Amino acid sequence: MKPVIRTSPQTNVFSDLLDAALPLLGSSWQSSALHIVSASDRDALSSGIRKGDGPRPTAKTIELEQSETGALDIINPRHIRLRFPRREQASALAALLASAAQSDTPIAGDNQTLALCTLTERLGASDIPVLIGGPSGTGKEVFARFLHRTSARSEGPFVAVNCAAMPEAMLEALLFGHKKGAFTGASDAGEGLFRAADKGTLLLDEIGEMPLALQAKLLRTLQEGEVLPLGATKPIAIDVRIIACTNRELGEEVAQGRFREDLFYRLNVFPMLLPALRERPGDIAPLAFGMLLRHACKTHGPSWLSEATLAGLSAHPWPGNVRELENVIRRAILLCGEAKVIEPEHILFDASVRAVSSDPAVVTPPVTHAFPEALPDTMVPAASKNEDAGSLSDVAFRSEAQAIIAALDHHGGHRAKTAKHLGISERTLRYRMATMREIGIISAGAAS
Repeated sequence: MKPVIRTSPQTNVFSDLLDAALPLLGSSWQSSALHIVSASDRDALSSGIRKGDGPRPTAKTIELEQSETGALDIINPRHIRLRFPRREQASALAALLASAAQSDTPIAGDNQTLALCTLTERLGASDIPVLIGGPSGTGKEVFARFLHRTSARSEGPFVAVNCAAMPEAMLEALLFGHKKGAFTGASDAGEGLFRAADKGTLLLDEIGEMPLALQAKLLRTLQEGEVLPLGATKPIAIDVRIIACTNRELGEEVAQGRFREDLFYRLNVFPMLLPALRERPGDIAPLAFGMLLRHACKTHGPSWLSEATLAGLSAHPWPGNVRELENVIRRAILLCGEAKVIEPEHILFDASVRAVSSDPAVVTPPVTHAFPEALPDTMVPAASKNEDAGSLSDVAFRSEAQAIIAALDHHGGHRAKTAKHLGISERTLRYRMATMREIGIISAGAAS
């Protein structure tokens, strides 16, 4: 359904901004109404709502106003006021795109992402499995939720599970369900996520991490459209759409014997690849404003990003992709204190982060800081000033992390050789690196 975008005559003064924005907001996947008004329409808008002839309840209203400084104000969840200086048209466009985004819809300003959104809507008209690939942190789950939202199953449940987050036995019981007493501790029966997602969508995140033995049972479930809970003797029919996500090259995993070829072809009916954030620079500024709306504007924090800040963000290589961008914005919100505009001095990138290359087995050298200015001493985290501080477990973890990074350096970033050198399994190394990613020691790049 085409979006209903209404603009009032008073918005003619914003013609340059609207001429740039409306083509980006007029895609058919933006199905909710959008009402763009001038600040001078404010009284008429309020009167129209009271009379019942204003924007419909599901419409989103964006109120435009020119001012000396930029700001985003959330009047209510469906009404945002966007104030901006005439000279900052690029910032205003990014803020408008972020403000217009609907829930469970990607924030998009880059042509690549807009094309992927249109493709996703077309996929919503079918029921085929979709395999979404791309580096970690690029928004694969966001697109999976968007695909569910645009499909005929949108009224049904959306259930997501991370296949790398738990041991094999626990994952099997969680996916397929179990009968009471099927294993030690099974005091009650569990329906499993396949049955919980019946008539809806099941997202299998990090599918490349699923153990081979469990892959065989998953293949049968997909082929037969039924699950066999642990301890049961009769299968149960299910009606579920499958979306799988991976940051690995599954074709290579098949060649290495780590992923079943038959399951790969069952999942890879329609492959989608999300580019790294650095490859879709038009998304960076709208995403940054979207994160500002989510984390700061609701709590009366900073409400604008300066053009110098946006230029610096656009120049950064973003090895951790959208997830890293969100960390940087949340950090900037804290560092800017009482200021209402985030400036370059508030931006602190993860200078110690190690970027992970597109090769799942190789880790590349550290990323440099995009803003070269020295940070005030008050902005340096306490842990970096005193490496000896912390509990015994903290010290042990730092020592383990240093050993892993040193081994990766020694073996050129090759994961299998690193695991052998450390005397641990490759799977254990992946778990350790996942923990290190979460706290920012290494980046959420292509693979762990």
